[in-house]
Amino acid sequence: MTPSPERRRELLSTAAEVFAAQGYNATTVRRIADEAGMLAGSLYYHFDSKESMVDEILSTFLNELWAGYDEVLGAGLGPRETVEALVTESFREIDRHRAAVAIYQKESKHLATQPRFRYLSESQGRFERAWLGALERGVAEGVFRADLDIRLAYRFLRDTVWVAASWYRPGGRHSPEEIARQYLSMVLDGITPREEQTRRDRTEDTTTVRPS
Repeated sequence: MTPSPERRRELLSTAAEVFAAQGYNATTVRRIADEAGMLAGSLYYHFDSKESMVDEILSTFLNELWAGYDEVLGAGLGPRETVEALVTESFREIDRHRAAVAIYQKESKHLATQPRFRYLSESQGRFERAWLGALERGVAEGVFRADLDIRLAYRFLRDTVWVAASWYRPGGRHSPEEIARQYLSMVLDGITPREEQTRRDRTEDTTTVRPS
């Protein structure tokens, strides 16, 4: 008999939660089987190793992420709209694959040293080029500040978005799109009310000592 796709997805979901909580090296096939309510030997009917499980978890997440990213990058959006869409798509992926994101953050550097997981490094390179490209285009077109440190801005955006996997829980108070909107508002527009920023700018202008 061939294992059903539904059961396979259930087992991968269970394994992802265990890997995310305990770490890849500390997780045993027996522990995953226990969490799934089955014997360890029965788990091998579905997967030949825990390496196969984490491989499928991470590759599924990244394939879906890049399907969304490629759609955004091919849509012909302006630089700010591209950044907004990438952030929104990232939060949607955190919603769909929270545990996989946590595994990726904790384990990708170690796993990428193995030939089977070389795609992790390749994906990281694509990820960086996509974000840097949008930011560089924004500076060139005057959408973002000319004095913006592109690489620092990229790292800030990357870390600000993906660290949300450590606290985000699907089905919570806010949808992924709403969280993305709030994040983008803070990142792109700041947290100071516009009228307050205008007042501060005027105060600084009147108190600046100018040479005679």
